[in-house]
Amino acid sequence: MFEALTERLTGVFDRLTGRGALSEADVEAALREVRVALLEADVALPVVKDFIAKVKLDAVGDSVVKSVKPGQQVIKIVHDALVEMLGGDGAPEGLRIAGEPPNIIMMAGLQGSGKTTTSAKIALRLTKQDKRRVLMASLDTRRPAAMEQLTTLGKQIGVDVLPIGAGQSPAEIAKRAMSSARLSGHDVLILDTAGRTTLDDEMMDEAAEIAKIAKPQEILLVGDSLTGQDAVETAKRFHARLPLTGLVLTRADGDGRGGAALSMRAVTGLPIKFLGVSERPDGLEPFDAKRVAGRILGQGDIVGLVEKAVEQVDRDEAEKLAKKMAKGRFDFDDMEKQLAQVLQIGGLKGVMGMLPGAQKIKQQVSDAQLNDKQIHRQIAIIRSMTKAERQKPDLLNGRRRARVAKGAGVEVVEVNRLLKMHRNMADMAKAMGKGKMPFGMPGMGGIWRPRPQPRSAETARRRSFFTGINCAFGPSRPTRHAAGASRRRQKKLRVQRRSTKCR
Repeated sequence: MFEALTERLTGVFDRLTGRGALSEADVEAALREVRVALLEADVALPVVKDFIAKVKLDAVGDSVVKSVKPGQQVIKIVHDALVEMLGGDGAPEGLRIAGEPPNIIMMAGLQGSGKTTTSAKIALRLTKQDKRRVLMASLDTRRPAAMEQLTTLGKQIGVDVLPIGAGQSPAEIAKRAMSSARLSGHDVLILDTAGRTTLDDEMMDEAAEIAKIAKPQEILLVGDSLTGQDAVETAKRFHARLPLTGLVLTRADGDGRGGAALSMRAVTGLPIKFLGVSERPDGLEPFDAKRVAGRILGQGDIVGLVEKAVEQVDRDEAEKLAKKMAKGRFDFDDMEKQLAQVLQIGGLKGVMGMLPGAQKIKQQVSDAQLNDKQIHRQIAIIRSMTKAERQKPDLLNGRRRARVAKGAGVEVVEVNRLLKMHRNMADMAKAMGKGKMPFGMPGMGGIWRPRPQPRSAETARRRSFFTGINCAFGPSRPTRHAAGASRRRQKKLRVQRRSTKCR
């Protein structure tokens, strides 16, 4: 999300920070580009006007133009304005589930916006992280198989679902769900209401009746990020008829603009509680204004990356791997686990999006063809190896590599590339085991190497002299690798060595 906006704003601010001093004209020109970038990101025009007016008031002044680092000052002002527009710098507002059980959460929105899937995601989050007993109930009597879909999702995530009752109205189902949740001791009840392809009075009346009966602590409007300005209009219409308490934006991973998030929060004043970032049951992120503003400006989200890693990585497995690497051991089984964990926390694209300055190396990553497909191919290569080959990569000779490549459906060159990547990671593990800190990314040439000792002038002179002799006449005796070889082979090695040293 916000990929296009981040790319544009990063380019604007790079030009600002590259200058030693700024004039008011420079700041105004940059703000004009920011305005265009926000409009291209599908942010509502009134929101853009208010945002630019606020930033301009703070950015055009002696305190900025005459400061030591005026470019950084402008970036900070834009960052603070984004944080305020997205919800303020306070802690993210959680769900209101602290009252007397059952606490009721009502889901509202248009058909196809993702209400049913989001209901399951929230239920899973409440079950795993907050340790609450959750009951879900579908009130959608119009969409075919809507109730069956929620029942299937409930079985997948291990959450109770109200049994389907034929011939009941949405209001009757709501009353039965409330009674069942109270009798069975559930902490939270999630009501998944029906939607329409367009807004109409019948739909609004039905939602208002359910809200009057259930008196929910939370009424969440689920909006599709890809709808852009239509999502803003939908939020305004729903907010006029229902006492909404928050917003949930789905399909945020497929929206490169992000205008819906910026506009809906500013127009309605309602907090954005969650972002749907994938179709998986755990693909739901709490919305934090500070972190999102940091992502928009290319500053990354290290805290979010760490939280994802903590959620996905098995602590016991991580400790076993750490002990193994401390002894300098790292085989292909360990490498497969590391690659799988990268996919679990969002893949290369998700990880890169949370790293500071990732936009600047985006083209390099694209040129290197680093993507999740490559990780899947690497895992397939490892799984095509035998158990002995995984534990002892030295066994992989030419014939075995060809067999592994055929089993994984790749070329031999990809097997060789993976072996080189593993060798670098193994060297890094050995260096860490000896207490030496590696640097760089394994597999991309960034592995620890001992620092070369400085040569004295005399040593350098001698080496250059003997190197010159070898270049002219070749080595005086065969190398140790050529011991026992034929004279023709020895001559070939001398030629190769001479050509290598004289480059």
